[in-house]
Amino acid sequence: MPEGGAFIPKTAESRTPGAVSTAAVTDRKTIPPGNRTTTARRTSLLVTLLLGGLTATPPLAMDMYLPALPEVTQSLHAPAATVQLTLTACLAGMAFGQLVVGPMSDRWGRRRPLLIGLAVYVVATALCAFAPTVELLVACRLAQGLAGAAGIVIARAVARDLYDGMTMARFFSTLMLISGVAPIVAPLIGGQILRITDWRGVFVVLTVIGVSLAAVVWAKLPETLPPAERHGGGIGEALGSMRRLLADRVFAGYMLAGGFGFASLFAYVAASPFVVQEIYGASPQTFSLLFGLNSIGLMIMGQVNGKILVGRVRLDKVLGLGLTVVIVAAVALLLLSLGVFGDAGLTPMAVALFVLMSAMGVILPNTQTLPLMRARHAAGSASALLGTTAFLIGAIASPLVGIAGEDTAVPMAVVQLAAALVAMGCFLGMCRPWNERTGAKGGGI
Repeated sequence: MPEGGAFIPKTAESRTPGAVSTAAVTDRKTIPPGNRTTTARRTSLLVTLLLGGLTATPPLAMDMYLPALPEVTQSLHAPAATVQLTLTACLAGMAFGQLVVGPMSDRWGRRRPLLIGLAVYVVATALCAFAPTVELLVACRLAQGLAGAAGIVIARAVARDLYDGMTMARFFSTLMLISGVAPIVAPLIGGQILRITDWRGVFVVLTVIGVSLAAVVWAKLPETLPPAERHGGGIGEALGSMRRLLADRVFAGYMLAGGFGFASLFAYVAASPFVVQEIYGASPQTFSLLFGLNSIGLMIMGQVNGKILVGRVRLDKVLGLGLTVVIVAAVALLLLSLGVFGDAGLTPMAVALFVLMSAMGVILPNTQTLPLMRARHAAGSASALLGTTAFLIGAIASPLVGIAGEDTAVPMAVVQLAAALVAMGCFLGMCRPWNERTGAKGGGI
């Protein structure tokens, strides 16, 4: 087995995101005394970067492709609503794929399912580049999503293996900083690729990225789940674990709040290429720039959450504030789309979208941390349920934003507002954040 096959036990010595103790990463006997600290820090940083790269799989697969959506409609002679199904298919694949990969990782460890998933992801992405029809492209995107689910679900499970409590909350914020680079860079790269080639070239670049990530994971990512903690049962035990998690009202509340929060975000992802480029007449490069700025806002708020708020403010309060901001921003978007303020132009719309996306920087990490704190012995299954719920609800929201055609942003704003309201309802009604007993059990810090 390559160097990455070494096992990393969970450690209480980790105090900062990405910092795993020397004993947890390397064998002290193989490192000269003067080099132990440096080697451990480099190894732990590499693990953190790899996990960030794995969580970046969805934005890479989605966002690099976004500037090409109008071109795909022309190239494959398909309506916009049908082309948006390529996003829906990828999201649905990522949703259901996590249900399979999560329990597999609880039974066989993290590395083996991850490597298999990355290999299939590379093949499916390459096939997307040669799809002659929109129907075949949808099928390839579905396969791409099913395989890409491995990186998403296992990255969260590895984080749960290594960290707990406030340290885990900070680590998820760090992962958001790393993976948040992808939404900034991906559409910019996609826009530049479209200058020299067509939309098929985007998938060629994604294939190369997938091969590179798989190679580094094979060589460097350690196993984090010891054999003694793996589940020996089959499908029945995996379903039993998921059933027990779903029976936990607070876990289910956080899961649904995160899922509908993600739906509000993905309504923007699916509709914004048409809203910005078709309705407001912006170029693919301008769209990429605005998309990148919104991602920067998300990253900044993610770091505010991890570096400033965690340990000082209950995560429940932070999550409630984030959902409130999304609701306010979605109301503003709806009013702008309906023309209540006249022909306001692109700038007010872009500002409202920036506020909405920035609020996601506190919603996303906390709706992962809070439920995972309640699933100490089934991190893979819990991660699968969280990811499946988010991507499945997002997949349902995707075609709804184009239901009224390409000439109005009203469906996008309606879907965003409805999803945010449902998320807030689930959070308040099921998690009951005012209950201190919920916090004591892991509902907040």
